[in-house]
Amino acid sequence: MKFFIDTANLNDIAEAQALGVLDGVTTNPSLMAKEGITGTDNIIAHYKKICDLVEGDVSAEVISTDFEGMVKEGEALAALHPQIVVKLPLIADGIKACKYFSDKGIRTNVTLVFSPGQALLAAKAGATYVSPFIGRLDDISTDGLNLISEIRLIYDNYGFQTQILAASVRHTMHIIDCAKLGSDVMTGPLSAIKGLLKHPLTDSGLAQFLADYQKGNK
Repeated sequence: MKFFIDTANLNDIAEAQALGVLDGVTTNPSLMAKEGITGTDNIIAHYKKICDLVEGDVSAEVISTDFEGMVKEGEALAALHPQIVVKLPLIADGIKACKYFSDKGIRTNVTLVFSPGQALLAAKAGATYVSPFIGRLDDISTDGLNLISEIRLIYDNYGFQTQILAASVRHTMHIIDCAKLGSDVMTGPLSAIKGLLKHPLTDSGLAQFLADYQKGNK
């Protein structure tokens, strides 16, 4: 399972990279704005900084909602760096753009996916990644994890190579549950990734080991 971090914060990205388990980064206009990064030139410069920090894929999102605009933006983003994956919304023109980019060998991440039918369309169009938003489904009392399970079944039935990128991951158990269901990738905050480190028996066991060591060296 690949671990992506969902942020535009360079410090969080660097910390996750230093941990040695980071495989990539996803971000979006909202996350950029959260870091005070606005304007096309500043956003592009920030994508380059992210690519310099990590070795894996970096999803860069288009803001156009029409086919021509997505193609223009996506081609410019893909030209920024070999690690860039063009992020497209799951709308009709987004699917058209996905097919266009797929035919040209440009990798894509189709985002804002909330149903298995949408994920099927993205795979048919040749998406590299599909991003079902499990946390947002949980927010409206719908089982986000069940969506991962349904997409996994459909993709396995037909041998689609599109990778399931579980997005809107909110906490550590989301990561564990997605891993159990066979999600290829998860993307979430640094806190969720670091939460995998935590267990009270690890802490108490280490404390006991150190205490016993100290006794033996008195």
